[in-house]
Amino acid sequence: MWDENAEVWTQLARAGYDVYRDLVNTPAFLAMLPDIQGRRGLDIGCGEGHNTRLLAQRGATMTALDISATFIRYARQTEREQPLGIEYQIASGVELPFGDRMFDFATAFMSLMDMADSESAIREAFRVIKPGGFFQFSISHPCFLTPQWKWVKDDSGQRIGVVCGQYFDQKPARVAEWTFSHAPAELKETLRNFKAPIFQRTLSVWLNLLANTGFQIERATEPLADEKTATEYPTLADTRLVAYFLIIRCRKPR
Repeated sequence: MWDENAEVWTQLARAGYDVYRDLVNTPAFLAMLPDIQGRRGLDIGCGEGHNTRLLAQRGATMTALDISATFIRYARQTEREQPLGIEYQIASGVELPFGDRMFDFATAFMSLMDMADSESAIREAFRVIKPGGFFQFSISHPCFLTPQWKWVKDDSGQRIGVVCGQYFDQKPARVAEWTFSHAPAELKETLRNFKAPIFQRTLSVWLNLLANTGFQIERATEPLADEKTATEYPTLADTRLVAYFLIIRCRKPR
């Protein structure tokens, strides 16, 4: 599914329509990131390489991978045109093609929750990180983006909250179909929607996966748009009502 999404995703994201990433999630992720100057990092589920490039611009020597050959093709093309020393590979996050303890840190921007076997992905990240290194990742917030979900509005039609339910329903994945809300109507009419499997996991499942693997949680944040950004991009005001994303940093003990 992600390889089928990759062409349209790259086109729309590079045109600036992934505003939740660009204005909320990624800025919060980078604000929480430790100093990576001179460090060797691995970006798991890199897509077309947008966030990998931001990490390389902070001075890290980056390797990145994605299961989609189309995403990697675009990432490599950009690397040729604007070299940052990034090595891109087609590979799965649940079976990393690297030896043990090779990286100072690993990241995963909004990719872990799309993997059916998140336990193996976390275990693999732990394996390839050096003792004392960290793993930082963002996911859709498990507490609020649940199978049963709808907005609650006041008498004037303003959104004031959500109804979310079936939180503990971890049945086999359902497939969601959507596109970037900020994309122009004419593009939405001509380009196919994204389709992605949804694997419902509770917050405790995520935390226990980290603990059982051996990671020690250092910090977490639930990013939201500031008032200025929410005013300029009204759809992002939703992030001030309910948490869409969860970012966690954890560390491998020495």
